[in-house]
Amino acid sequence: MLSKIWKKVCIFILIVACLFNIVLKLIGRISFNKEAVESAKYMIEQYKYENDKNIIK
Repeated sequence: MLSKIWKKVCIFILIVACLFNIVLKLIGRISFNKEAVESAKYMIEQYKYENDKNIIK
């Protein structure tokens, strides 16, 4: 009898933890637009760095 209650409690805790994890991942996700802009900025900086490095030589 006691083991059935603990089993139900553990399953409930597991379900709540999984839902909490999913919600946190959805909220904390960076939008695709921000990711694309940051990537473009990084590539432009690398391009400028490579050009400056080649000019100095």
